[in-house]
Amino acid sequence: MASSKSHFKRGSSMVRKITQLSNDMDQESESGSVGLATYTVHIPPTPDNQPSMEIALERSTSRRVEDQYASSSMFTGGFNQVTRAQLKDKVIESESSHPQMAGVKGSSCAVPGCDGKVMTERRGLDILPCECDFKICGDCYRDVLRVGEGICPGCKEPYNESEMQEAPVVNHQALPLPPGAKASQNGGRLSLVKSGTLTRSQTNEFDHAKWLFETKGSYGYGNAMWPKDAENDASSGSDWMGGDPNVFNEKQWRPLTRKLSISAAILSPYRITFQLLNGIIEIVEWIDMEDPNPNDDAMWLWGMSVVCEIWFAFSWLLDQLPKLFPINRVADLDVLKEKFETPSPTNPAGKSDLPGIDMFVSTADPEKEPPLVTANTILSILAADYPVEKLSCYVSDDGGALLTFEAMAEAASFANLWVPFCRKHDIEPRNPESYFSLKRDPYKNKVRSDFVRDRRRVKREYDEFKVRINGLPDSIRRRSDAYNAREEIKAMKLRRENGNDEPVENLKIPKATWMADGTHWPGTWTTPAPEHSRGDHASIIQVMLKPPSDEPLTGTASDSNAMDLTEVDIRLPMLVYVSREKRPGYDHNKKAGAMNALVRASAIMSNGPFILNLDCDHYIFNSKALREGMCFMMDRGGDRICYVQFPQRFEGIDPSDRYANHNTVFFDVNMRALDGIQGPVYVGTGCLFRRTALYGFDPPRAKEESGGCFGQFQGRPLADHPSIKNGRPPGALTLPRDLLDAATVAEAINVISCWYEDKTEWGLRVGWIYGSVTEDVVTGYRMHNRGWKSVYCVTKRDAFRGTAPINLTDRLHQVLRWATGSVEIFFSRNNALLASSRLKFLQRIAYLNVGIYPFTSIFLIVYCFLPALSLFTGQFIVQSLQVTFLVYLLGITVTLVLLAALEIKWSGIELEEWWRNEQFWLIGGTSAHLVAVLQGLLKVMAGIEISFTLTSKSSGDDENDEFADLYVIKWTSLMIPPITIMMVNLIAIAVAVSRTIYSDDRQWSSLLGGLISITISLLWVAIDPPSGSSSQIGGSFQLP
Repeated sequence: MASSKSHFKRGSSMVRKITQLSNDMDQESESGSVGLATYTVHIPPTPDNQPSMEIALERSTSRRVEDQYASSSMFTGGFNQVTRAQLKDKVIESESSHPQMAGVKGSSCAVPGCDGKVMTERRGLDILPCECDFKICGDCYRDVLRVGEGICPGCKEPYNESEMQEAPVVNHQALPLPPGAKASQNGGRLSLVKSGTLTRSQTNEFDHAKWLFETKGSYGYGNAMWPKDAENDASSGSDWMGGDPNVFNEKQWRPLTRKLSISAAILSPYRITFQLLNGIIEIVEWIDMEDPNPNDDAMWLWGMSVVCEIWFAFSWLLDQLPKLFPINRVADLDVLKEKFETPSPTNPAGKSDLPGIDMFVSTADPEKEPPLVTANTILSILAADYPVEKLSCYVSDDGGALLTFEAMAEAASFANLWVPFCRKHDIEPRNPESYFSLKRDPYKNKVRSDFVRDRRRVKREYDEFKVRINGLPDSIRRRSDAYNAREEIKAMKLRRENGNDEPVENLKIPKATWMADGTHWPGTWTTPAPEHSRGDHASIIQVMLKPPSDEPLTGTASDSNAMDLTEVDIRLPMLVYVSREKRPGYDHNKKAGAMNALVRASAIMSNGPFILNLDCDHYIFNSKALREGMCFMMDRGGDRICYVQFPQRFEGIDPSDRYANHNTVFFDVNMRALDGIQGPVYVGTGCLFRRTALYGFDPPRAKEESGGCFGQFQGRPLADHPSIKNGRPPGALTLPRDLLDAATVAEAINVISCWYEDKTEWGLRVGWIYGSVTEDVVTGYRMHNRGWKSVYCVTKRDAFRGTAPINLTDRLHQVLRWATGSVEIFFSRNNALLASSRLKFLQRIAYLNVGIYPFTSIFLIVYCFLPALSLFTGQFIVQSLQVTFLVYLLGITVTLVLLAALEIKWSGIELEEWWRNEQFWLIGGTSAHLVAVLQGLLKVMAGIEISFTLTSKSSGDDENDEFADLYVIKWTSLMIPPITIMMVNLIAIAVAVSRTIYSDDRQWSSLLGGLISITISLLWVAIDPPSGSSSQIGGSFQLP
């Protein structure tokens, strides 16, 4: 099997190794060996792997040139393709002067005949390699090193010898791969782990011990294990990792978070009522089964009723049991600042000691997910209140659209003004669309005298920004038409010169999509072509904003028309555009595959120990939300937390919330209750992950018996308390981050290629899990099943806000997708009945209900047709209603109402919100849930795959009627079952009334009694929804 190996040398001690298979990886050789891809993994700084202080503090000129080159180039590549880097003079038609913006250049090159620009560093200063300050661009500098013997064109003196040795020589078009060099042992940032070692043990479980032994690796997938053997200096290392308690004796230890229990005055009656109701239900079911007065002529009706009621009671128990131990949590941001950002003798400048966070934003279709919405989400991330040098943002464009690319570039350009404005005036929220749409007084509590002028300027610039974003489709189309017309003219001219007399109609020039710099867009073209369609395009990585400098960068003295930023840090977090490779014949696994591609790319480029993912329509509403989530991760016991889930809050929903879009019952009742067991479920967005947990490792405490201590070093809590055994010392994360180079980005291109996951554990055990449309629930379940815990973080000010479909049809299709995912979970190995012993009992019950709740729709629909069947046949379940039965039924109803009232009391939700939730449960339970069950059965029994379309995101441009979409009628087949139920019952009532009127003996009492009994039964179902709602991913076990 042919393969090509690539080695990149970075600096004096960094070695990159990329093994790319050019043949089909699914084929095996005659000897049975399988072609495998080589994993390249990023090692975080650890006690035995610290970057050189000299290199970290004093960057060489060649390294800075390489950093600028890597940050200003677009990298493309993929299966059977050469990885290429194309330097971009500009990525958008408008101009930007921020030093971190891709394509920004400095002064003109002083080499005669060159019109290039001098490279600039992260602070915007020209990179001048010679002490004579001769201005030279990157191209000329590399030419001098290649053919000019390293002589400065200005002073005619040779460049510094160390600079020449470190300077990389990179071809702008193709990145040649120099012949092999051996990787240093723990000397670089990467270690090599072959996928061949990712084997399963005899128990069908991934054998981590075998993996570590075979690879002799203390590191893997960005995870660090502290070795305890003598050759690694275990004794000193263990003490160092544990921290010195005497350092912290001078001040009292304070926790970062507190657990607040629900008042016993509310919770105790809640639990007692639950027990009482459970007993009453058992008695009533016994009376039903032993009823001495059944109607012998309608035993079939009685049997159907009893079966349905038994199922309702069972599903109600599944829903209610996990709610018995709700808790509240609160984070202390003052303590976080004191521990991680307070100046000390070892850190006099007060540099942040917080770990890095990689932010993921996913989008797939710019038509259904407007670029303006995504751009606002990006701006809210770039302006978040978190150390700039510790924050990186990755945008996954699964559609590979130039429209999304240029919208992100425009957002990066506008961030040059928006982010400093937010920092200067402490703006909330930091989404410009939401901020400028606020109904409250924007000048309240603003004390700076220049706020009014600054706000007006930013508002004017934002209006122009919106015009540019909304005009991008036409701009790209006009530009592409012009370039394509030029190409056609050139082709016709060339054909005439060659004497070709073929008709003009036979001339076929591909209708390419062109970028702002006059080159072909490597992704999806507006007019699809081979290798340029939604399912067939190369990998693309473009660093929109290069990594910021390590020291704060304040603005310069401004004129009267600009903002005064002389006291404001104008640095921006790193922003990277990523579009993974797609090719026909490969299963790209939708959003889960895109997330896993970002996990690998980010591990190489920034390797933050924590990952926070957001949907493109969910933005940061509370700029301090990241800090609150970090309080839980950095607190005592935080190393056992796999993720911190934030509640979802929504905007643009009608005031009455008629379709329960806010999901308050789920987010404020069920999730808080699960937080008291093993933790909330993962709901797809607004979740802060521990990277180690995503890589499939067990929590550290689960490994104590085997003597190993697992856990990413950067993500460990401070060792500031004797009870923290595996902490890290203060100041360990204040070192500068490494610069980017072409080798790093080229490696990231390889790991997002379509072939990379073949024959690996990605999607099976590592990263987001494949095989379900609700990949979020399955991913969270796998972590809990390994013994991890999760935490629910409810902030005083909403952490994130997003949009939700308010149209009934869109809402039902959303519910259908979630319910179908639950059915897939039930019929898969992720069924909670098959969980390990590490999953707590009540957590198992909650996950079991995730897979079971759609099946309640079958019994619900049967129960809804029972009244009509009774009225049509004139037969009822019993001959007469006994007083005892009515008393117990009344007791159940009153107890249910009391239970709901107590639930509303301890959760803090409104009665109207609870009632809206009940109403929509009946709508979804009789429509989308039933279809989901049928689709799930078809997939399991017939292998018919299920496909769904994206839910359209509103861009909020309709200023006349914000809720216009609420009243739009869109027909869907999902409405057929509930409409049929209503029509059949109305007809049955009409038939029963007509039969009574025209009968010889008009038995109005029997008709009235039957209607009353039917009403009581249906009311009971309405007040006591049998199982969880359809209205949230992963929240399937809520009260609907």
